[in-house]
Amino acid sequence: MTSLIKGTKQQLLSIIIPIYNSERFIKHCLDKVLQIKIDKEVIVVNDASSDNSIDILKQYGDRIILIDLKVNGGVSNARNVGIEKAVGKYITFIDADDDFELDMHPKMIKKIIEE
Repeated sequence: MTSLIKGTKQQLLSIIIPIYNSERFIKHCLDKVLQIKIDKEVIVVNDASSDNSIDILKQYGDRIILIDLKVNGGVSNARNVGIEKAVGKYITFIDADDDFELDMHPKMIKKIIEE
């Protein structure tokens, strides 16, 4: 497993994105995730993709935490690997082909804190 990990400062939210052969979706997904206005870390777990996903991911540099698994272990394993690296107070998962509103996560965190 190759890992490019930034500092260990506690984040409010860890966003874990497991991917496998997601080159068609990952750029749109990451561009949108990086627009979320909340203190976050973005952990992308590449589950041994055989397409160009890893090349796309490397373009994001230190804006993401990239974990590049060499053996495909499935989406549950990829999520668990992401959880092990997460330092956020809260954790969420997004799949590369998911769509979501940019204010969804800040609204959820606000609601959690209020209640």
